[in-house]
Amino acid sequence: MSSSSDPSRDASGERRLHPEVFLARRRARLEHLLQHALVPPRASGLSEEKRRFLREEAEELYWNELEWEKLTSEEMRTGGSELVELAFPGFLAFINGLLLKEVNRDSLAPPSPRPEVVEDVLLFLARRYLELLAETDPQKRLEREMTERLIDLVLYRLHGLRVDGFDPFAVSRHDED
Repeated sequence: MSSSSDPSRDASGERRLHPEVFLARRRARLEHLLQHALVPPRASGLSEEKRRFLREEAEELYWNELEWEKLTSEEMRTGGSELVELAFPGFLAFINGLLLKEVNRDSLAPPSPRPEVVEDVLLFLARRYLELLAETDPQKRLEREMTERLIDLVLYRLHGLRVDGFDPFAVSRHDED
């Protein structure tokens, strides 16, 4: 079977990891470290059109903040993947907004969490990470590391895990070295 007719293989014919499998492995590792299952939040029933629009907005934020980071090299130069929170503030704020469960009492609209959009964004990030996997250029490798950290941060938010000072993947990253 040629690689062009087999979507599980790349152009060179090597097997590719599917983004869904990659995310399942990240979740499984997190569940193992936390010693409990991560239950995905219930979908909101958002229309496909609105869901696609919100996912595209998140993707645009990712690309814009990544480009800004490349132009300024602030966090990439000083801390790399450790400072992803500073390199992608708008993106992470958008994710927080998609998962908002409480609003101020004077808010005109009730909270409206959209976890299915966050799942879509995670698939986008997983695809991006997997695209960068074979890259050897230092800039692309750092981009891959930052995207991997961003996946972790989005998973923490999606599953309601405390983010500040807590990185359950840190142990497993050192174990892989």
